[in-house]
Amino acid sequence: MAYHQKNQANSLSAGLYPVADKTLRAAAVFWFLTAVIGQWIFVYYLVVHYGGTAVQGDWAAWSQGGPQGMIPGDTLGNVSMAMHILLAIIVMFGGPLQLIPKIRSRFPTFHRWNGRTFILGAVAGSVFGLYMIWTRGSVGAPIQHIGTSLDGILIMVFAVIAVRFAVARNIVRHRRWALRLFMAVSAVWFFRIGLMAWIILNGGPVGFDPETFTGPFLIFLSFGQYLVPLAILELYLRTQDSAGAAGRFTMAGFLLLATLVMGVGIFGATMGMWLPRM
Repeated sequence: MAYHQKNQANSLSAGLYPVADKTLRAAAVFWFLTAVIGQWIFVYYLVVHYGGTAVQGDWAAWSQGGPQGMIPGDTLGNVSMAMHILLAIIVMFGGPLQLIPKIRSRFPTFHRWNGRTFILGAVAGSVFGLYMIWTRGSVGAPIQHIGTSLDGILIMVFAVIAVRFAVARNIVRHRRWALRLFMAVSAVWFFRIGLMAWIILNGGPVGFDPETFTGPFLIFLSFGQYLVPLAILELYLRTQDSAGAAGRFTMAGFLLLATLVMGVGIFGATMGMWLPRM
């Protein structure tokens, strides 16, 4: 009797597997499309705000939202900031295009050159970002700067590994490390939408001081801006590799929840941080 029931359960699970797999893929696509929309809104903000004010010669506007801006006499620091913003625009616009299968298959030459641009831009942007954090300073406590700096180091490590597997023609492992690189590069964006989602869901700033921009939540976010997305990615990859129907349904539900929270953060950041400065 128990053996018969076990066989029935296995048959049911096997029958649900195709549905669960499609559900998981649909949830992943929904997450990706939401992230692309949010990142391209951020890119548009960077172009309009920093590009527009640069054309007008309004360099003082570059200091809005933080202490880093164009500082008279600090040539290297000013160049670093300008390059960091320019590279952020390039990698956050071109990065998502690397993850679209149809673009990879139909336009392989574009995929290769866009990938090279993405990796070089990500590494160079990290170097400029690290230079600004530790020479110019930034808002928040030193532990927050350490958290952000570790992301810059991870970006460089992930980039090297992704390139190594691409050169070795190990496409499966290359793509996985490219996904990890994408998550790490997106941390600056995850920080902003994570902060706004937290404020909206809590009805105000909880766990940090908005005046000094310090507190336990911001310490968590300085590390969580890349560790949380990377952890979600690893769960998704492991689910893809070995989970059955139940595991796939569970991961799909988790991705849907993460996407909804991300959507709240995108809305909050767009309305509260980006649109007012465009």
